Amino acid sequence: MKRRAWITLGAVVLGGGGLVTYAVATPSQDPAAAGRAKRPVKVYDLALKGTTSGKRELPGTQTKQFSMLGVSWAGATKRLHGSAQVRTRSLETGAWTAWKDLEANVDPLESPEAGSETRGASEPLWVGPSDGVQVQVVRKNGSTNSGLPKGLQVNLVDPGVATTAEMKAKPAAYVAPAVSDSASPTDPVTPTDPVTPTDSASPSDSAAPSAPASASSAPSTSASPSATTPTAPPSTVPEPPMTSRAGWGADESLSPDPSEYNPDVKAVFVHHSDGTNDYSCADSASIVRGIYAYHTQTNGWNDIGYNFLVDKCGTIFEGRKGGVDRPVLGAHTYGWNRESAGIAVLGDHTSTGATNAALASVARIAAWKLGQYNADPVSTVKLTAGATQTNYFGTSFTAGSQYTFNRISAHRDGYNTQCPGSSLYGQLPTIRAWASGPVQGLKVTSLSGAGQSGSTYYTKGAITAKWSTTTPGSLISKFELLVDGKAVATASGTATSVGTTLALGTHTVAVRAVHQSGKTTTTPALNVVAETTAPTFTTAPKLSLRTGTVNTSAVPVTLGWKATDNTVLKSVSLLTPTTATFGPTTASSSRTAASGTASTWSMKAYDYAGNTRTSSASFTPMILQETSATKSGTWTSRSSTSYLGGKSYSSGSKAASLTWTFTGRSASWVASRASSSGQAYVYVDGVKVGTVDLKSSSTLYRQAIWTKSWSSSAKHTVKIVVVGTSGRPTITTDGLVYIK
Repeated sequence: MKRRAWITLGAVVLGGGGLVTYAVATPSQDPAAAGRAKRPVKVYDLALKGTTSGKRELPGTQTKQFSMLGVSWAGATKRLHGSAQVRTRSLETGAWTAWKDLEANVDPLESPEAGSETRGASEPLWVGPSDGVQVQVVRKNGSTNSGLPKGLQVNLVDPGVATTAEMKAKPAAYVAPAVSDSASPTDPVTPTDPVTPTDSASPSDSAAPSAPASASSAPSTSASPSATTPTAPPSTVPEPPMTSRAGWGADESLSPDPSEYNPDVKAVFVHHSDGTNDYSCADSASIVRGIYAYHTQTNGWNDIGYNFLVDKCGTIFEGRKGGVDRPVLGAHTYGWNRESAGIAVLGDHTSTGATNAALASVARIAAWKLGQYNADPVSTVKLTAGATQTNYFGTSFTAGSQYTFNRISAHRDGYNTQCPGSSLYGQLPTIRAWASGPVQGLKVTSLSGAGQSGSTYYTKGAITAKWSTTTPGSLISKFELLVDGKAVATASGTATSVGTTLALGTHTVAVRAVHQSGKTTTTPALNVVAETTAPTFTTAPKLSLRTGTVNTSAVPVTLGWKATDNTVLKSVSLLTPTTATFGPTTASSSRTAASGTASTWSMKAYDYAGNTRTSSASFTPMILQETSATKSGTWTSRSSTSYLGGKSYSSGSKAASLTWTFTGRSASWVASRASSSGQAYVYVDGVKVGTVDLKSSSTLYRQAIWTKSWSSSAKHTVKIVVVGTSGRPTITTDGLVYIK
C-alpha cells in the first residue's frame, strides 16, 4: 500500500484581492528545525484543477518542505499529450523560480496488472529544499483540456533526513511566506512552448508494483524473469565501491514485493535522471531517496527503476534491490529490461556532458556487470525486443525479434526518448573505451634523473618515469616500468610515476599500463644510457687580455676553456668570480677582471647524465704606468682624469720609445686615440710584431689597442716606437697591462 500525506488546503487573501492557496500539515513543526533530526521520506499529492482557459493548474501554494516533484495521472499506459510546467519557492531564500518544464514522455508499462495502483507520471525533478509550488498543464498546441488524462496531480517528495551526514548538516534557513502583491506566486504566467521530452526512467517490462506481471503478449525468445535468487557469478574485473541502499537511507517498507531476476545481463543502458546539474554531491543520497519514493509512491512501481545511479562526483549508488552482483530485473528501458541493467547519471545531460568522475564510475559499473557474463563492453550483442516500438532515431523494433545493440547503449537507442541527453550520448564511446580497455592516452611525460639529448636519455643510474593517461586510474590495475622489455618496478593504477636504478650501459625504458580487464598498452621505448664518467677540461680556464677600454678597477679580458665528455656534453658554467652558463660548444667569453687583485676563475662542466667536473685557475691583471717604462727620445708628461692614474706620456719624435719588462702570460698596450694621432711600431722580446695606427674619428682614452698572449707565464719585453707619421706624428701612451 502506498503511504501518502494528503494536504489540507486553505486560503489567504492578498492586499490586492488575489487568492493564494496554501498547505497546512498536522501536526505542525518548527520549519527552522527541518533537517536537524532524522525525518522519513514523504510524498504529498495535490490535485490539479481545470480552468476556463483549458488547462489544469495548481495556483501558487505554500506547502510542507519538499525537494523533488513531478506530475502524475491515472492510468500507467496513458500519455500526457501536452506540457507540464512548475515553479517552486526556495525554502532558504523565499524566492520563486522561473517556470521549468517537466519531462512527461516516459516509458509505459508493457503489461500493467489489472487493479494495480500504477500511474502515469513525468520524470521527477529535483528542485532543492522548497516550501511552495505552482503548476500548470496545457494540452499540446494549446487546445482544450478534454484530451488530458484524468486524475492529474502534482506529487511533492520530501526525501527526509536519513543518513548521519545529513543529520549533521546545517539545515536550510526558513523564510516566512511572502504575502505582498509583488511577491504573489499566483500572477498569471504564460507557459513556455513544450520542449522535446528527455525521459530517463520507465516501469518494468513485466512487473506491476504489487505482484509480478505477465510477459508481453507479443512473442519473445528471451527468458522470463525469475523470482528465484540466482547465484552471483564472478566478474572479470573488480567490483567498484558503491553506496548501499542502507547507506543512502532506503526505506525498505516502500518496496514490499520480492525482487525478480533475469537470466543474465547482456547489455547496459545509460540514462540521465533529468533535473538540475547544480546539486551538491552531499545531496546525492537525498536525490536517490527522492527518486525511489517517486517511483514507488507516485509511479506505483515496486522499487526504484534503475539498477545503479551515479552522481557527478562519481559516487555509485545501489539502485533496485536484489543484490548488486545479481541480474536484477529493472524498470528503466521499455522493451529491453529483461536482458539488461540500467545506470542513471544524476542530472540533465542534454547540453552539458557528464563529469569525468561520473563517466569513470559508469564505465566501472558497466564493465563489472558485463564482466560477470564474460561480455566485452566495447562489443555488440543481439537483444530480443519485448515490445513493438521505434527508438529516438526512428529504428523500428518488433516484439520477439532480435536486434544488435552496443553492450553499453543509451536509453534512446531502445526507446523514443532523448535520454540520456545528447551530450552524455556523445560520451558513450569514451565510456565503452574506458570500460573495455586497453588504457587510453598513455604517454611518458618525463624521465627524472636523466637528461635528454636528441632521442637518447643519459643518467647516472637512478631514474623516475612519469606518465599520464586519459583513462581514469580507477579503471587501471597497475603500471609496470619495463627495462629492456622486462618489468623491474610496479605502481598502482592511480600512480603517475615509479623509479628504478639502471645498471651501467645502454637500455630501453618503457611504461606498460594494465587495464582492469587485463588488456595492456605500452609506451614507445626510450633509449637510455647509464654512465658515470665525468666530463674533462682539455683546456683549463685561462684569461687573456683583449681590446677595449681599461679602468683602474676593471680590465677587459677573454676567458677561454675547452671541455669534452665521453657521451654528450650538456653545458659549462662559470662559478666564480661571477656566474654564467654556456652551451657545450662555447669555448670563450668576454669578461672584465679586477686589476691588481688575484681572482679565482672556477668552471664546472656537466654532461646529460648529471656527471660533473670542476676546473679552476687564479689570475691577476696588473697595470704598468708609463712612468715604469724605460724611455728613449723625447716624451712629454700630460695630466688628465681621462688617463690611467691621471697621467700619460706623449711624443711626436720619430724613434722615441718606451720599453716595459714584466713576467706574465698576456699583455696589452693602452693608449689614447684621436683624429690627429700617429702610428707606433710594437716590438716583443726585441722582435717587431706590428705597426699600430692610433688615428680615430673620435677621441678615446685608455684604449687597449694591441694585445699579445702566450701559452704560459714568462719574462717578456714590450717596446713601442714612434713612427713619426707625416702630418700626425704624435702618439699618447697610457701604460701596459699584463696578467701574471
